[in-house]
Amino acid sequence: MLLAQIKEREYRFRLALRIGLPIFALIIAFISHTLITNYQNLHSSFFIEAILVILVSTYFIFYLIYNGFSVKITDDVTKTFTREYLYEYLQKEIKDKKEYTLILISIDNLNDINKLYGIKNGDKVLREVADWIGEYLKKEGINNFPMGHIKGGDFILGLEGLKTKYSTLLDLMCLKSSEFKVADIEVKISGAITDTMYSKELNYLVENLFEILEKKKSSKQQKNVEEINPNELESIVISAIHNRELIIMSQDIYAEGKELFQECFIKLKATNGKVIYPKTYLKVINKLGLGIEFDLLVLERVLESCKEEEKIFALNILPTSLRNEKFLSRAKELLRESNTKVMFVLFELEYYSYTSRYNAIINGLKEYGALFAIDRVASIHTSFLYLRELNIDVIRFDTYYSHADKLEKNRSIIDGFNLMAHEKGIKSWMKNIEDEQTHLLAQKMGIDYLQGKQLAKLKEINN
Repeated sequence: MLLAQIKEREYRFRLALRIGLPIFALIIAFISHTLITNYQNLHSSFFIEAILVILVSTYFIFYLIYNGFSVKITDDVTKTFTREYLYEYLQKEIKDKKEYTLILISIDNLNDINKLYGIKNGDKVLREVADWIGEYLKKEGINNFPMGHIKGGDFILGLEGLKTKYSTLLDLMCLKSSEFKVADIEVKISGAITDTMYSKELNYLVENLFEILEKKKSSKQQKNVEEINPNELESIVISAIHNRELIIMSQDIYAEGKELFQECFIKLKATNGKVIYPKTYLKVINKLGLGIEFDLLVLERVLESCKEEEKIFALNILPTSLRNEKFLSRAKELLRESNTKVMFVLFELEYYSYTSRYNAIINGLKEYGALFAIDRVASIHTSFLYLRELNIDVIRFDTYYSHADKLEKNRSIIDGFNLMAHEKGIKSWMKNIEDEQTHLLAQKMGIDYLQGKQLAKLKEINN
């Protein structure tokens, strides 16, 4: 048991005593008075009743302290609903009402506020934003709506009706928030909206809100993506992995005009013939904890499909899989038995600080012919740190630079990373080259490996 839990029990016990002692004193005084004044006329049942009163009052007091006080409805900082109570409330609302909308309001720069101005000011911002949301909706004629603090700077509120009724209101609220400040502290607010047309399950609706918000923030927002019911999507992913139903596509990568290796792209195939793309299934795989199983399946299938080819195939895998003993053990077995070489393409937002262990893993797999590439260089700080510290073979630039205008505008950045890589004996790689102008400019800048529709189309690897 943690110290906080021990102290909590001690606190509640002392509170129970403070509340209970006056009650016990009154009961004992009443019984004593009755015994003294009416001792001769008391029936034996009185003593049984007195004991029962003491036992029941004791039980009631301790139950009240240990259970009643443990139920919190409001968050201490924001004075909105706690996450637990909000979820309970919203589940009832969604069940009772056919049409229901959830809105996510997020303070994007809360971490920066906590660092620059202190946690107390961060708490003040949370409270002020919650009040501001309430006042704004009140002016729009919306009152008594559930709103709760979910985590960090994120609030979720529920409104009756479909999102078409509130989409404009949310857009105007986010625009209006550009003028919002708390004691001269700039507060950046963004929002997302979803409704029960997407799903009747609260957890899926909440996850969808965060996905929508991430897509809004991303400059590479995926367009025209078919929305699949989350229950159905999870079933498709589990079934496809269990039945090894993968579609493996590949694209040639060129160096000095010659094909050097290929990158593999994986799609999942549902039993009804529907094809699921990575941007749709990867989040589900991570949520279900199937990352290691999926990465091993991809590695096995690629090596099986390409066992006759003495080529290099690049695969995107999770760095967490690479650092897992189960994956490592099986990967070494597969690589030892195959003539095909594999290049693992790695990317993660959070920096893994145990680089000595990371390098030991990389060097261990290199003994079996594996190569390693770090993705999204020149956009993510983690990729720069890994370029500096890991024993990798290739860096791949972020696709932000895969257009002639962006490449030319940021030429000094790419030249700097290219020079840094070459000085360490590391090759550079650019993907998504889709026009001749970008192709020629990338060649001129000395990028080693080039890839894209301009050079080669995707093709399916036959199983």
